[in-house]
Amino acid sequence: MGGDRPEWSKLTDSKKLTAQKRAQLNQIILEHAVATGLGWVEASEIDRYGLSNSLKLATRRAVKEVLATCVPFDEIIIDGTVNFLKDTPLSDRVTVLKKADFLVKEVSAASIIAKVARDTHMVQISHQYPEYGFEKHVGYGTATHRQALQLYGVCAEHRRSFRPIRELIGAKQDPSCTLPPSCILSPDNPQATPSAVSRGHLGETMIANYLQQQGHRIIARNHRTKSYEIDIISLLHDKIYFTEVKYRQNSDHGTALEQINSLKHKQIKYAAESFLSQNPQFQKYQPTLAAGIVTGEEYDQIDWLVLSE
Repeated sequence: MGGDRPEWSKLTDSKKLTAQKRAQLNQIILEHAVATGLGWVEASEIDRYGLSNSLKLATRRAVKEVLATCVPFDEIIIDGTVNFLKDTPLSDRVTVLKKADFLVKEVSAASIIAKVARDTHMVQISHQYPEYGFEKHVGYGTATHRQALQLYGVCAEHRRSFRPIRELIGAKQDPSCTLPPSCILSPDNPQATPSAVSRGHLGETMIANYLQQQGHRIIARNHRTKSYEIDIISLLHDKIYFTEVKYRQNSDHGTALEQINSLKHKQIKYAAESFLSQNPQFQKYQPTLAAGIVTGEEYDQIDWLVLSE
């Protein structure tokens, strides 16, 4: 963006702007910025890696997008007090500055496009989850949002590690879960991915995506009881499905489905009963146990089948 444009002087911390003003500035920024990049993390990743590691992950994904444009740069300014690019070849180009989104116009612009993108995403998912009113509160803990959570429970977009949500569903936070080792980000390697999640977690995500394509509404992932964890809980028509996901790179040591033995079957059943007792709003649905199977190094085979009703 050119410094001689009158709009430049209006850039500031996105939180200090009205939604209408952010939308106006967002359009101008996207039209005139040399490069932009957004770093997204899913709610399930925040639950798995924690908030600090997820901020690191989002930062590296955003930088990856900028690197892919091949636009030259000399400095990376990070708003806050933590260098999320530490231990990468780009670390020496980083300046960490508190309130940078207020003090530096370029960072103000970044905060605006990030905020508008996030709020736009919340409006988009409101069509998938109309009962929560995401288009109005955009995910914040308003009275309307809290009431919807009491009535309908959590959906796939809710962070289960967030204390109010964790208390609502009775989940336990795992303090030992840390972000896997990140790969090196550099201008010479713009296609590098910022991290690699476990194969099992990728398998769960693939099954969740498959279920959504079949019309399921995911209401919970990795729901923990005192004795067991349910990988995916979903709704379809008049049934609530409790899906155990298994991944096998190959069948040398037996198929993934063979891992769901009678004991595992009982564990899933007890966990499903526990979930329904804690969330009576879902007791009107017929509980159904299912298995999601992902096989192959390239995850080239996906199967989902009902175990019992």
